Formats: sequence, C-alpha cells, structure tokens
Amino acid sequence: MDSQNLINGEWVIPEGTTKDVWNPANMTGKVGTLHCSGPDHVKHAVDAARLAFKDWSRRTGAGRADFLYKISSLLETHREELAKLASSEMGKPLHEMLGEVTRGINILRYYAGEGMREIGDVIPASQKNVLQYSKRVPLGVVGVITPWNFPVAIPIWKIAPALICGNTIVWKPAENASLTATRLVEIFVEAGLPAGVVNLVIGKGSVIGNTLLEEEGVKAVSFTGSTSTGQWIASACAKRNIKFQTEMGGKNVAVILADADLSKTIPAIVSGAYSSAGQKCTATSRIIVEGAIYEDVKRELSQAVSTLKTGDPFDSANYLGPVASREQFETVSKYVEMARQGAIVAEGTITANPNRGYFIAPLLAEGFGIDHPLIQEEIFGPVAALIRVNSFEEAVEACNNTIFGLTASVFTSNLQNGLRFLDEADAGMVRVNLETAGVEYQAPFGGMKMSSSHTREQGTAALQFYTQVKTCAISYE
Repeated sequence: MDSQNLINGEWVIPEGTTKDVWNPANMTGKVGTLHCSGPDHVKHAVDAARLAFKDWSRRTGAGRADFLYKISSLLETHREELAKLASSEMGKPLHEMLGEVTRGINILRYYAGEGMREIGDVIPASQKNVLQYSKRVPLGVVGVITPWNFPVAIPIWKIAPALICGNTIVWKPAENASLTATRLVEIFVEAGLPAGVVNLVIGKGSVIGNTLLEEEGVKAVSFTGSTSTGQWIASACAKRNIKFQTEMGGKNVAVILADADLSKTIPAIVSGAYSSAGQKCTATSRIIVEGAIYEDVKRELSQAVSTLKTGDPFDSANYLGPVASREQFETVSKYVEMARQGAIVAEGTITANPNRGYFIAPLLAEGFGIDHPLIQEEIFGPVAALIRVNSFEEAVEACNNTIFGLTASVFTSNLQNGLRFLDEADAGMVRVNLETAGVEYQAPFGGMKMSSSHTREQGTAALQFYTQVKTCAISYE
C-alpha cells in the first residue's frame, strides 16, 4: 500500500521524496511506499484543524464519545488486518501486535466514557449571590508526534483523550509506522469523523517537524521518542509558551532481592527485557541482584534466555521478531559488541535466515561497572545486563544511578522492602513483583528526570494535559 496524508477530510499523496518500505523480517518483501510531505502540507493541515475546532469543541462530550465508540468498533472489525500490516511494517510478533490493537480498542472506549465526566468544580465566593466555578476547556489544535515501536497504541492513547476533550489533531507518525498510520486513519474516516478533526501528515521529522512546532495554530504538542528530540521540542514549545508533553528515554531496572520468589520473578524479567525485541521505553535493561542469590538468578535466567527464539514474527514459536529497521539494527549491534567485551551469560537463537532480516538474538551479559555505557545508555534492543549488589540500600543506590527515571521494579517477599522501594526509587512508575513494562491505560504513564516532561499520559491525567482551566463567576443580585 502507499502512505497518504489526510488533510481536511481529503486524501493526498505528496509529490515529494518517496521511499520503499521493506519488511524488517524479510528484506525482499516490499510492504508499500512512503510518500514524504513538505512544510506546505503541515500548514494546510493546521489550517484545517483550526477550522474544524470551531464545531468539534462545541459538541457535547457525549457527542464526541459517539465517534470514539464507532472507531473502536471498526478497529475491532479490522483488528487482524491492522495487526498484520503493523507486524509486516515494523516487525513486532503478530501475537503482540494483536494485543496492542486490542489495547487501542480499549483505550478508545475508556476515553469515550470520559466524555461524561465532570469538567470543573463549584467554588465558594466571598460575596453574596455570586456563583463561582471552574471548568476545563480544550486547547485547540494539538500536534501529535508518535514513534514506531507501538504504532497503534501510542497514537490512540494521545489522540483519544485529545479528541474527547474537544481538541483537533495534526498527527505526524514515525516513518517506520506510516503505512499503519494511514490504515488507522482510514478507519477514523470510515467511522464518520468530521473533516479536519484528525489530519495525518507523513514525512521526515527533519523536514516537517520544525514547521509543525512553529505554526501559530498549534497550541500543544505531545511527543514520544528520543531524549535529544524531546529536549528540542520542549525548548521550541517553551519559546512559544504552548503546552508540551515529552515521553523520552528509559534505562529501566528490575531489582531482585534475596527473598524473591524466582518462579514468578524469572518469567517477569524475561518478558520485561525481551518482548517486542526490547524495543519498549519501559523494557528491563538492568537487572540488579542481591549477592546471596546472584548465582541462582544467573543460572535460571540463563536457562530461560537460552530457549528464546528470534525469527519470523508471524510464527508463534518465535518470542522475538526483528528490530524495526537497518538503523535500529546497526545501533543495537554496537551494544551487542559491547556486551561481548564482558561475559555472556546467555544468548537465544535466530531461527530465520539472518541475512534476510534485522534479527538480533536476545542477550544477557555481566561484568560491567556502574558507569559503563551498557549500564547507563538506553539500548532499545534485546540486551540486558546483570549487576551484583550486597544489600537493599546498595540496590536502590544502583537503581537511581542514571539520568533516566521511567520504570523500576523490585522482586521481594518482604513487604517492608517493597514499600521502601516504592518510596525510594527515582522513577515515575514503580512496581513490586511485576515487570517494568505493561503499565495499564487507566493509570498515569510517565517518568522522572530525563525520561519525561512534567505531565503524564493515559488515565485521567491525560485530560489535564489536553485542557486548560477557566474560572467563571456570575453575580445574580
């Protein structure tokens, strides 16, 4: 299929640069063609969104919710088709992609329900016969910039709350997820979403990103991606005094204390580190183990990782698919070489022809100092490292020794240590006896330090980002 822009309800194929999209699991399999936009397409999309905002923002929450329910129903109808397209485009195993589409369906229905939530408070006034209240009102046009690793769920968890609050959207997806984005927006159109409410503009961030940020009609930007790009977006938005939301990197940790139940801990570590080929901002990358059980954990993780298979994402026997692109393969391969400079604890197997796809076997290593790049830098691939500590206090210190602060987990049977970890770990999402990934859509999502900006996604927290407060007072004397 070909990627297309949707601007003011009209499908447009840009006449700029084109790029063939190849299946990362089979580089001889062409999935489609990417058509890249120029700055003018962004300007037209912002104008269309600004025009559509007048009507969309005046609809009731229930009226907007009807469209979200229709989209969710259609997404359910096309669930398998969309999952197969996304798996072919970016390589995620089909069973994971089916789960992601289901998550998108549930997110739409969750935020449709928020259309009937209260939007303000009655506030006492100091004067007699004055009614004073606050209400939350939409921002206007919101720019949405999404990554390739969750090509359905992340766009929906940004777009759905923005829409239910009364905003209109200009969406720029990652290049490696643009075919999926096109198909997803086709479903929006099929649901009858009014023209201009959601506009899709596909292209290189270096070409159209600046234009989106500089357009005066854009009142907020929600971004998920690299730390460097997120910082640049935050700076650009701050100069214009518009809202921004940046979800960036993570160097997530799982702490295993001596009293952990390894029968439950090991599967959670494996899932957190290696599902989606480690291409999650919440993926477990550092595994901190108390010395008394270090060898036991090492042995059991070695056995588990050694059984993992990487290959065709449509084959359910494979736990991992390929990484998403040549660029991703080259980046992760550098960390694999770093890991080999230490001690390899375990390595999975590649079941497909390694010369036909961007396959990287899951890897577990040890023997690195706390300041080593393998311990400090986000890898975004199926590589994890073991770290030995001598106590709970040392484990927390190692956990917090990073510029990132997205997710952290502790595995323990000691309630006191579990509660202490929840208090002392410097991360936006902290968990006890649960993997670092898998945070639910009804809960706030976001990190501390360099992982996130000051706002949160998902749950009711998202509604706060996509609205602003207006205080009203009426004298009725």
